[in-house]
Amino acid sequence: MTDFILHHYPNSPFSEKVRVTFGIKQLAWKSVEIPNIMPKPDLMPLTGGYRKTPVLQIGADIYCDTQLMMLEIEKHAPEKPLLPVGQEGEARAIAMWIDRNIFWAAVGVVMGAIGDKLPEAFAKDRSEFSGRSFDAARLKAAAPAAREQTYAHLLFAEEMLRDGRPFLLGAVPSLADCALYNPVWFLQVRMGQGDSPSPLDRLPGIVEWSKKMKAFGSGKPTPMTGPEALDVARAATPAATKVDDKDPSGLKAGQKISVTPDDTGKVPVTGALVGLTGDRVSIKRSDERVGEVVVHFPRAGFILAAA
Repeated sequence: MTDFILHHYPNSPFSEKVRVTFGIKQLAWKSVEIPNIMPKPDLMPLTGGYRKTPVLQIGADIYCDTQLMMLEIEKHAPEKPLLPVGQEGEARAIAMWIDRNIFWAAVGVVMGAIGDKLPEAFAKDRSEFSGRSFDAARLKAAAPAAREQTYAHLLFAEEMLRDGRPFLLGAVPSLADCALYNPVWFLQVRMGQGDSPSPLDRLPGIVEWSKKMKAFGSGKPTPMTGPEALDVARAATPAATKVDDKDPSGLKAGQKISVTPDDTGKVPVTGALVGLTGDRVSIKRSDERVGEVVVHFPRAGFILAAA
């Protein structure tokens, strides 16, 4: 099997969601550290403009958004499955709820605590990324409300663990656990020890659960440079994909389309449609540094349009 190549940076919370997955499955993977702000010169040739972190590369196939990355990891490394039989939809739905609700509330808590300590370049980048001004004073004022919202959402997970189960859906970790570890880990590593009140202060079950997740580690990473990853893509051929010609979108194989996140980092990626199913879209594009690659996105959370 072609290597998993993860383009990430150490403090990226969504990257931790993937790294802990590698840990649970004890997988070997290539680690390409990218900047936490733009520009990202060794990533853009692969993604065509998609700027969120992380990005998963498998040869000349580029996977954007962790909801899709996790499914690809599961497909290529099915041992220690993260989609329990009979609970596949439940695991994916809980993960999406966490990504779209708990994570952003937790971001409000963290940025309220550390926003005024971050470099100006980071603040400028995140203003462009989110489409609204990164105002440290406003974030600090909003932190108490964000803290209560984070606690209210995390309380649902705390209640799931109260019957003594070790993980959210039962005896073994699932996709839901990997997703929840993202904001919990972010709160733990960025809030410090007692610097500011944390929602986790009132959630002992989540704290104990997080220790189990941390113990999985991050698998077996090997450093790789950005140019080396581009060379891998250039030497590889994208995997075969198919377009459902009955898809209600009306989009057809070979048509030039754009794919854009619907929340933040709204940079459209354009290319020829080569894959379309109920839950993913794949477009072929080329770049002088990598040749032809196929960039894959989930349908949920992305807007498709004829270009």
